Amino acid sequence: MTTLRVVALHSETVKDLRNGGRDANGQRPERQLSDGGGNPCRHCLDDIGAEEPMLVLAHRPFPAAQPYAEVGPLFLHAEACPRYAQETAVPAYLGKREAVLIRGYGADDRIVYGTGQSVAPKDIEAVSAKVLERPDIAYLHVRSASNNCYQFRIERG
Repeated sequence: MTTLRVVALHSETVKDLRNGGRDANGQRPERQLSDGGGNPCRHCLDDIGAEEPMLVLAHRPFPAAQPYAEVGPLFLHAEACPRYAQETAVPAYLGKREAVLIRGYGADDRIVYGTGQSVAPKDIEAVSAKVLERPDIAYLHVRSASNNCYQFRIERG
């Protein structure tokens, strides 16, 4: 079976955004208070608690703009948090969700059609490993099943 590696946003990227850096739309992140209703931080890969300060920003999880390089909203803890370190385990916060969307991308950072599927959190590891067995898949995105928001990336371990 393929070994998986969960990849959260890099700490340097997050530090820059927390210090007023620009998002994918060239704007500074908005500072808000979380309602505690499922705002996952893409750095520590845990939900941001109610009334905790968070940043809301536009993110493009691709190295360059191109037709398949989607831009969408994401959340970060406004204050420092540790980067997700359990790279071989799916983050626990997903257990609170009904489903996620998994989608495969090629080495050219474009969607590989036929790989997108809605998956129950308990099945993420098995389904991801199966998709990553395909030689045309370079990595996967895990996204919100309801809003398509980027959550994190999965690579071969």
